[in-house]
Amino acid sequence: DGSVSVTDDGRGIPTDVHPTTGKSALETVLTILHAGGKFGSGGYKVSGGLHGVGISVVNALSAWVDVTVWRDHKVHTQRYERGIPVTELVSSPSQEEKTGTRVNFLPDTEIFSQGIEFDYSTLSGRLRELAYLNAGVKITFSDYRPEEPHIETYCYEGGIKEYVAYMCREKETLHKDIIYVSGEKTGINIEVAFQWCIDAYSDNILGFANNIRTIDGGTHLEGLKAVLTRTLNNVARKRNKIKENEPNLAGENVREGLTAVISVKVPEPEFEGQTKTKLGNTEVRGIVDSLVGETLNEYLEQNPQVADTIIEKAVQAYKAAEAARRARDLVR
Repeated sequence: DGSVSVTDDGRGIPTDVHPTTGKSALETVLTILHAGGKFGSGGYKVSGGLHGVGISVVNALSAWVDVTVWRDHKVHTQRYERGIPVTELVSSPSQEEKTGTRVNFLPDTEIFSQGIEFDYSTLSGRLRELAYLNAGVKITFSDYRPEEPHIETYCYEGGIKEYVAYMCREKETLHKDIIYVSGEKTGINIEVAFQWCIDAYSDNILGFANNIRTIDGGTHLEGLKAVLTRTLNNVARKRNKIKENEPNLAGENVREGLTAVISVKVPEPEFEGQTKTKLGNTEVRGIVDSLVGETLNEYLEQNPQVADTIIEKAVQAYKAAEAARRARDLVR
């Protein structure tokens, strides 16, 4: 019927009476703006939400929403139409041990007058991405619109390392191992996986903050780019691949052929702009820099051949860029 159903096996949205609204916590998050789970500290470690409006907005823009909560050995259900509860919260004992929430909704065609068809590839791409970013989480995506339903399951024990392997699957890699860094400082979690490829001449770096794709970059990417450039220049000088009188390799030389995924989890994210496309937390830059620097230095020291091949590719990139610059100057 064009509706969507999302089911999880979390704790279940609370159903007891909310102290300030006098309604159930479930009805509160579904009907009141800025009441999302991120606003009670301790509810979530990190949240992708900024304003606590996601589910209340979906409710307001839907012809109907059916919510089912499994919690405390009970099953709770309530129905909303155009954002307004049309039934009481009905609770009955449940024989099942399970916990979680199911939200079933149909977008309102009076609001979305251009149509409410969901795009399979957009949804499957995003769900696959979420499974890579959260190692071991299993997401099943079912599309019952065609005669033969499409059902796909995404689960990646290797997390973002598998993501980088997937991105490099049709390329010739420069070194066998995917370099992987993970660590935590002051409550901020950092995870980075990267690999250089021979047959690629630009970089492909995906950045995420709290599972949100930051297409305009931000402090996590700045930290990563800075530490890659500095570390590889230091190693190149140590291994005498760049002579004393020669200039440092530029960032774009070092990153030529690089495929990387960086995912940070920040308890108090600051995004630039409403659409969350750029991370602004200044402290993230230094944390990425120090954690990646430590691991990368160690890896390159233990794998000198890998260090040499990466540096040689960067030196080639530098020479090619210089030759192109000289050619342009001659033409002028």
